[in-house]
Amino acid sequence: MNPDLDKLHPYPFEKLSQLFAGTSAAEKQAIALSIGEPKHPTPEFVKTTLADNLPALAKYPTTKGLPELRSGIAHWLQQRFDIDTINPENQVLPVNGTREALFAFAQAMIDRDAESPLVLMPNPFYQIYEGATFLAGAAPYYLDCLANNNFIPDFEAVSEKIWQRCQILFICTPGNPAGATLDHKQLACLIDLADKHDFIIASDECYSEIYFDESRPPTGLLEACAKIGRDDFKRCLVFHSLSKRSNLPGLRSGFVAGDSEIITQFFRYRTYHGCAMPVPTQLASIAAWSDEAHVAENREKYQQKFAAVLPILKPVMEVDQPDAGFYLWAKTPIADEEFARGLFEQQNVVVLPGSYLSRNSVNTPNSSALSEGHSLSKNSPGYKRVRMALVAPLDECVEAAKRIRDYIININQSV
Repeated sequence: MNPDLDKLHPYPFEKLSQLFAGTSAAEKQAIALSIGEPKHPTPEFVKTTLADNLPALAKYPTTKGLPELRSGIAHWLQQRFDIDTINPENQVLPVNGTREALFAFAQAMIDRDAESPLVLMPNPFYQIYEGATFLAGAAPYYLDCLANNNFIPDFEAVSEKIWQRCQILFICTPGNPAGATLDHKQLACLIDLADKHDFIIASDECYSEIYFDESRPPTGLLEACAKIGRDDFKRCLVFHSLSKRSNLPGLRSGFVAGDSEIITQFFRYRTYHGCAMPVPTQLASIAAWSDEAHVAENREKYQQKFAAVLPILKPVMEVDQPDAGFYLWAKTPIADEEFARGLFEQQNVVVLPGSYLSRNSVNTPNSSALSEGHSLSKNSPGYKRVRMALVAPLDECVEAAKRIRDYIININQSV
């Protein structure tokens, strides 16, 4: 048995089930704001394309994917991120969603023979980064994302020794859970650091198409490369998905793009990994990447939710609209686990405790909190915060906000 399996934390939703064990929800309609699973309708034209091409299930798909899919993805990247050119032959690779690809990427890229390899990641974070790191034989190094730095990691505070041991830097822009975005200047600085210390930047951009200002979409890592004339995207990879952009979480379709040398090696790994995307899925993905109308409509629906929910919540709790994404990263008046449990019991609304998405703040990469990481404390940047996913229909989001407001008023009155 792989001993690194013992380092894996229970997944956040497993912890949530344990938190609610032995409790009873209020006798009200259940409203779940805990899981970031889009609930908007799947585009009809995507379903039609998928159904019309079911006979293609009789064919083995290739790991590299159809040329038409890679070309469609390359075209989308050029249009969306103002990139002059990207080669669909060696700078684009279809994957079965970003979760699978992010995990596999660490397995393929980490040099286990290096001295104490590190993978740097934001804290809070998407737990795949951490699990992939442990099982690839490296150690995670957490970069706290705090309100006083707009929920962006303080990269300047990282020591030279840590950067020298870094093999992969995971960034998430827009971020999960706070929705913060990195700008051109910040991304260019990270590219300079990657050059200096020879590590890979893996940018998780699966929320990039959910934003609130149509004139200012979030900046992407490859866009930052293009702005500084780096058309080879050296040491830079981006991960994109149709799950959030097109309300297609069950399609399991995304892509990796960037540095051709890295893509070539990752492709080599994936030919053994057995993860080729079925042909009907590829054809449905081509249709989805080729249409922006449904994406704009999707954004408008999320904008309506934020506009309706924030005026209800802001008078009673510290919460702001994010730069992008569909989460609220709200501060709670009591410990986040206690808050989530009480909200479930009294209002039948489910939110995710912030501690489940973060780890204790640490100063050294060899501390017990980093190597084992199974305990949570007030030293976690997720403590006294909850993540609320505004994925339910508008009326449910509004009802949930009203219940949360009432719950907090009750808390304040009982203190």
